[in-house]
Amino acid sequence: MIQYLLKRILMLVPLFLGITLITFAVIHLAPGEPVDMQTAMNPKVSAESRQRMREFYGLDKPLHVQYVTWLGRLVRLDFGRSFAPDNRPVIDKIAERIPVTLSLNIIALILEFGLAIPIGIFAATHQNTLLDKGITVFVFVGFAVPTFWLALLLMYLFGVKLGWLPISGLHSLGSENFGTFRWLTDLAKHLVMPVAVASFGSLAGLSRYMRSTMLEVIRQDYITTARAKGLSERVVILRHALRNALLPIITLLGFSLPGLIGGSVIFETIFAIPGMGQLFYLSVMSRDYPLVMGILVIGAFLTLVGNLLADLGYAVADPRIRHGSG
Repeated sequence: MIQYLLKRILMLVPLFLGITLITFAVIHLAPGEPVDMQTAMNPKVSAESRQRMREFYGLDKPLHVQYVTWLGRLVRLDFGRSFAPDNRPVIDKIAERIPVTLSLNIIALILEFGLAIPIGIFAATHQNTLLDKGITVFVFVGFAVPTFWLALLLMYLFGVKLGWLPISGLHSLGSENFGTFRWLTDLAKHLVMPVAVASFGSLAGLSRYMRSTMLEVIRQDYITTARAKGLSERVVILRHALRNALLPIITLLGFSLPGLIGGSVIFETIFAIPGMGQLFYLSVMSRDYPLVMGILVIGAFLTLVGNLLADLGYAVADPRIRHGSG
């Protein structure tokens, strides 16, 4: 097990370098430069001024030199400074936004898995019933509905027409003067629609995935043997079938880890939530290379860590993998 873990960790290093190299090249190939974005609306800026700005940002150097310079700073955990007019350190900008995005996505993730697993189990154990067909319809609707359209629909219905929920931000005006209970209530109201939008599509997919894996497991011979021994259906499902049916879900949980940081661009932008998704969108639009790379590097790191945790989860849940890795 330890040898398997060390081997997986060593494989992450060249993979991480490859991801950063490709990402760095791709974002620099996109049309437009930070200098163009900052000077496009000012006709008085001369060509000499643009060139000085390119030299100041290091954009006049060859691409491979820029990458090596950036990688050298990354080794020291220095993400550089933003190309925005404030020229603040990238790590400071990210640190301001991470708590909001993490909190929102963790709530959505708990809701997704907390509902999808029992829904999938129920649909599998009641196959072809009316409720199972109803869940199937819900799943197809969840796959078909675009996230941005659902967000706009909820904003119009619950925010504009009914006036039940706020449609943007995290707090109402003057919330700093609210008491603790009223402040928390106001925050909860602002989170209802973003969390619902973030959870809806994933909940549908996860529940369907759980249903299919559970159906495959309960048809195995050892489940038939467990039933033949006289065990109750509850014990057969929860103790024998669920453990093996959760193996693919463990993989999906590992893949969900990078989504805690970078998977909220659409609904954070629509609901004007000051999180990492909105920051990433604004940085891409302004060609803020250091900020874009900082966010993508964190996402790549979390993706690799998620894969590693998924592999370890497999080893813990399935003894065959654990013994085979030794």
